[in-house]
Amino acid sequence: MTTDRCRDLYLDLLEQTLTGTLWHDIGFLPSPDMPHPTLAGAYDEERRFQGLDWPQHACTMIGLGRLRHLRQSVERVIADEIPGDFVETGVWRGGSCIYMRALLAAYGITNRRVWVADSFAGLPPPNPEKFPEDAGSELHKIGVLAVPLDEVKNNFAKYGMLDEQVVFLKGWFKDTLPEAPIERLAILRLDGDLYESTIQVLDVLYERVSPGGFVIIDDYMLPACRKAVEDFRTQKAVLQPIGDIEGGAAFWRKE
Repeated sequence: MTTDRCRDLYLDLLEQTLTGTLWHDIGFLPSPDMPHPTLAGAYDEERRFQGLDWPQHACTMIGLGRLRHLRQSVERVIADEIPGDFVETGVWRGGSCIYMRALLAAYGITNRRVWVADSFAGLPPPNPEKFPEDAGSELHKIGVLAVPLDEVKNNFAKYGMLDEQVVFLKGWFKDTLPEAPIERLAILRLDGDLYESTIQVLDVLYERVSPGGFVIIDDYMLPACRKAVEDFRTQKAVLQPIGDIEGGAAFWRKE
C-alpha cells in the first residue's frame, strides 16, 4: 500500500470519527425552542453530512461536507506553499482543529501551528447597543455550546494531537486576538455565530491572511454572521467571490 493511500485512509477515518458518522452518534436538533435543543429520535445520515445537528459525543458539529472542504483547503495551501498557520475562532469540542493538526501530521509538516481560539465558556451575551444585529440572540444560554478548555485538550490528547504545534487562546475574541502572536495565516476559519464575534475576528485577523490563503465562514447561513461578513467585505473592498460550502457555510480565497 502506498504512503498516499495510507494517508487517505487515515484522514477518511478521522472524518468519520470526528463527526460521529462511524457509530451513528445521534445528535441534538437546533430549533426555534432555543436555548433547549432536543435530541433527535434517530441518526440521520444526510443531516450529519450537512452539519445540521449537534452530535452527543463526537468532537465536531460541522458535518462531513464542511470537514472535507476544510481538508481540501488545507491540502491546497500545503500544495501551493502558502505561508502561515491555521486558526479556528469558535471551536466547540475542538474537532475541526484536531483535524487540521492531524493534516499537518499526515503531511509531515512541523513549521505550522494550529491556533484554537474560544472562550471555552459558550457564546457571549448579545450587546445590542453596539451590535444591534445580535439583538434577541439566546445562544449564550445554550449549555451544550460551552465546552471547558480541559475537555477540549483531552479531546486533542485522545487523537494524539496535543503537542507544541497547538496553541490555545482562551477568552473573548476582543481580548485575546489583538495580542495573539499570530504572524501569518494560511487558513482562517470563523465559527462564532454572532455579528460581534464575526466582525471582531475579521477586523483583527484578516490582514494576517497570506495571499492565497482561505477564509472560511462556518455560520454564513445565519443573518447576523452574514451581515458582518458583508459589512467587512464592503468596508475593505474585498472583491473575491464567495463560494458555498455544504450546510450553509461559505469561503473565499484571498488574493
